[in-house]
Amino acid sequence: MSTATASLTGTRPLLRAALRHDGRLFAPWVLVVTLLSASSVIVYPWVFPDLAARLGLAAAVEANPAIGLIFGPAYDLTTVDGFNSWRTLALGGFFVALGAILTVTRTTRGQEDSGQAELLASGVVGRSARLLTGVAVATVGSFAAGLVAGVVTALCGGAWEASLLLGATYTASGWMFAAVAAVAAQIGSDARTANALAVGTLGALFLARGFCLALDAPAWTVWANPLGWTLETRPAAGDHWAPLLLTVAFTLVVVTVGFALQARRDFGQGSIAQRPGPARGRVRGPLLLALRLNRAPIVTWAIAFHLLGLVFGYFTTSITDLVSGSTGVQQVLASGATTPEQLTGAFVRTLLSLVGIIAAVPGIQIMLRVRSEEVEDRVEPVLAGALPRVRYYAAHVAVALTVITGYLVGAGIVVGLMAARADLPVGFVDVVLQTLATVPAVWTVVAVSVAVVGARPVVHLAAWGALVASFLLTLLGPTFGLDDWVLGISPFWHVPDTTAAAPDWSGLGWLTLVTAGLVAVGFAGFRRRDVGR
Repeated sequence: MSTATASLTGTRPLLRAALRHDGRLFAPWVLVVTLLSASSVIVYPWVFPDLAARLGLAAAVEANPAIGLIFGPAYDLTTVDGFNSWRTLALGGFFVALGAILTVTRTTRGQEDSGQAELLASGVVGRSARLLTGVAVATVGSFAAGLVAGVVTALCGGAWEASLLLGATYTASGWMFAAVAAVAAQIGSDARTANALAVGTLGALFLARGFCLALDAPAWTVWANPLGWTLETRPAAGDHWAPLLLTVAFTLVVVTVGFALQARRDFGQGSIAQRPGPARGRVRGPLLLALRLNRAPIVTWAIAFHLLGLVFGYFTTSITDLVSGSTGVQQVLASGATTPEQLTGAFVRTLLSLVGIIAAVPGIQIMLRVRSEEVEDRVEPVLAGALPRVRYYAAHVAVALTVITGYLVGAGIVVGLMAARADLPVGFVDVVLQTLATVPAVWTVVAVSVAVVGARPVVHLAAWGALVASFLLTLLGPTFGLDDWVLGISPFWHVPDTTAAAPDWSGLGWLTLVTAGLVAVGFAGFRRRDVGR
């Protein structure tokens, strides 16, 4: 038996067990992308029943460059399939890729961290069997997501070729980032680090693709980005299958790199080795403990938001060129419905809301870290002494809210400085004031995770649900003409436009009350419930 074959011994039974136990964890991602795509073809004829409404949608999308930053170009919004392709291609691929990353790291480094891998290694299991199993589970899950989403979308009224091609882009995105996660699992010192590396790569490529497309950068910048290949398939606007061959080649090459790195690393270790801790503990108090537990992601996100501020700042300084080249914007200005100053202010408000939504992610992660520490039996020994529960929980809440405020304000200052150097109707003070007005909305989103982790941690996914709902309502709600009571579900809808002549500040008061209520629920629940339950 060759060395390569021996290293894969036991893959088949391990794969069967993984599909049975871990495969079901991919089901929510299949459901999310299927609902995302199918709902588009169902709702579109109802919301936009005639050509005039559809042309109005196209003009509204073109008039808001921030939407293109996330969803990419809208090739044809006058048809059901063209609308579905624009609304779901980028987001659907992102969700499937995220599910693939979590699957690979959970079935590889996650098992090493928990000790399950050591138990498996004591039997007849080759060195590379677990990595192959993790990649295979993610591959099968991504294929299922694409197939189910494509078939259900077609059955709901979409064209078969466009729907299946759209589903294939979901699958391709999942395969590529399953391969990226396979490499990250060998580099990171633990599952959490591996997840951060892979998800960070996904986020960076996603924003880079949107940034290049929104600024109409040269075509090579899109082709240089693996996520750009899926957009070039253009479902319902050409139906090009050939770019998917690049995604398959990318997957094979990167997976090969992952196996090569796996063969050279020590069990339970990574290419980025963990440094041993000090001989004596230096943490004195729950606040320092919370900072120590989240030190690595805090630093990583700080760097990310500095770069994000530069990217969005450059995007803001290009608003003049974007407006002059947009027929949709010119129609709005010609109608007298708004002025260039109002349009720029609204654009900055939307852009900073997007930054705020991203800033909520590390805050939610910090709160969910409290839950993971509970599950791993590290919280109970800490609370066994004289430390009150409320003080322990308050330390993590304080770190979460302080950190996200720093990220948002820091990015806003960078955007403001770049806007001040450009010939724009808004200046540094305007941008910073708008940033400060956005902070309460971010606090409200994070406060949902405070309430969930404190009172009902079993439904911790609700924390991410609040984030996703805010994201969709903030960017797509006004474009779809949703009622105010629906838009009001998103905290960012209540953020005033501080550049307006008479801003309405009452929304911030309501946000403060909601945030205080959610935090109170979290503290009351954490004080009463059993730790680890």
